[in-house]
Amino acid sequence: MIKKHFFLKLNPPRTTFTLDMTAEERAVMQKHVAYWQPYVENGTVIVLGPVADPQGGYGIAVVAVENEEELNTLIAADPANGLNKYEVHPMRAVTKQK
Repeated sequence: MIKKHFFLKLNPPRTTFTLDMTAEERAVMQKHVAYWQPYVENGTVIVLGPVADPQGGYGIAVVAVENEEELNTLIAADPANGLNKYEVHPMRAVTKQK
């Protein structure tokens, strides 16, 4: 089946978040990275990581899933969902031909 691609932007609760996370917030973000790692390994997540924007850092991911329901399930289970807010954007991806 052809995968659908989505660009995810993870917006932190404040623009200084990457610089002044509390110990609790840092623990949540470590769980967030650990949560997504298996999806990076299996190819569901093409790229994932923080962006060092001078106006305030945020996270991004590009994911390939069967449908939007699968994506919503992944986001809902993310430990950082709630502390941070996701923006989800469908995209037309150019990928390597198999």
